[in-house]
Amino acid sequence: MNPMTRRQITGTAALLLVGLVSTAPPVLASEHVRAEALIQETCVQCHRVEGTADSRFNLHAPDLIWAGSKYRRSWLIRWLTGKEAPLYAKGYRWDLTESPASHPIVTEPEAHAIADYFAEHNKDPRVTVGAFDLSKVTKFDVTFGAAAYKAHACLGCHTIEENGRLIGGPHSTALQKAGQRYDKDWLFRFGLNPQDFVPHSGEFLADATEPQLRAVIGYLMVQGVPEFHYDEPWTSPEFSKADVGRGKVLYKEYCAQCHGATGKGDGPAASGLEPKPAIHANMPFEKLPMDYLYNVINHGGPAVGKSPNMPYWGLTIGRQGVADVIAYLKVTFKGVPDMAPTAGAQGGACVQPRKTVKASEEFLAKSNPLPSSAGTIKAGKELFLRTAQPVACMMCHGEQGDGKGVMGAALVPPPRNFTCGAMMREIPDGQLFWIIKHGSSGTGMMSFAGLPDEQVWQLVHYIRSLAK
Repeated sequence: MNPMTRRQITGTAALLLVGLVSTAPPVLASEHVRAEALIQETCVQCHRVEGTADSRFNLHAPDLIWAGSKYRRSWLIRWLTGKEAPLYAKGYRWDLTESPASHPIVTEPEAHAIADYFAEHNKDPRVTVGAFDLSKVTKFDVTFGAAAYKAHACLGCHTIEENGRLIGGPHSTALQKAGQRYDKDWLFRFGLNPQDFVPHSGEFLADATEPQLRAVIGYLMVQGVPEFHYDEPWTSPEFSKADVGRGKVLYKEYCAQCHGATGKGDGPAASGLEPKPAIHANMPFEKLPMDYLYNVINHGGPAVGKSPNMPYWGLTIGRQGVADVIAYLKVTFKGVPDMAPTAGAQGGACVQPRKTVKASEEFLAKSNPLPSSAGTIKAGKELFLRTAQPVACMMCHGEQGDGKGVMGAALVPPPRNFTCGAMMREIPDGQLFWIIKHGSSGTGMMSFAGLPDEQVWQLVHYIRSLAK
């Protein structure tokens, strides 16, 4: 069969269903009987509703064999009644056409009846109900899932929304509203091996661990769900049962080898590490954000842009262990009474020795594209003091930008003093942008890679405003 003939068949089937829906006499039989007739006589002209997985190149439209397990009912009703955008921006069979196909529309009662039919007859026996717990998805999971989604090349085929615009290859299923569309357990099973569903169709098998896959599924399940309720592990029962005594034992067994028995950053491993382990004895742990504490201990240093030498301890000590260690840190380490005053902001006395990696010439040549307006500086200040993720800049650099934040006393070398005019005048905009985006190896400066470029430039303007 040549491509033109295939397109003619698909188009004829679509017109047939439109005609059947729009010109049929009033329904005399039950809606369920009507739905079954629509499916068995019309939908099957393009879709398969039974059988086994086959290549996309042998099909006319996506399989509905698993529709009863695959789709969320509310989305399916909207789709069948014409209230959803095409799933394939360039058509399901991209080898035949690059134009999206229009889908026939049914009435809302018919759509409900079709959904009922799929729920009864088209369940996927391979799907384990409850395999993916959506109530346990955290903001960190979604951030990590977004990174894994890109790292495993999902972006090459599927579109997703990022910072208000669509990115990614538009020739496979659009995923920007995936959280409205898919059943979580079916999507997780699909992710385990996509070729179980559409073999030899360009589906990619990722070399991902199950935690990575779960993070990606969590990321997809929040797409199109702006009011998603994220889990906050530090509000879990494990934290209400946290025990300082157990935490002390865990600290000795795991943390002291780097951070030292008394939290002074002088454990036996410290002499060979760059950057040096954080000096816990200098940190007032009660003042640190709980989400940051949980993420850095449970998910490791790289999870929050910190040192890759900090392991992810969650798999080793479990959530209860993480809760116990945090309880011990808060009770034991109260920080130094006051950080030593930073050298004056005039002349060269405040210039801090650094081994900061120099950005590429491409970045060094960049100038801040945003105007140095009151609005831009105000936006940068909000990020600096409160909203930057994974942690607000002031936690290390201090409210005044002088390097005297509550986390700063624990870092070797200490954080930058942005009030030092002599130093700041020597740092190009592009270098500041690059360091914020990538972090600074060998220091406590974490990466803020997740911040949009515009917000990074806002931060650069605000940091500049602090120099004296």
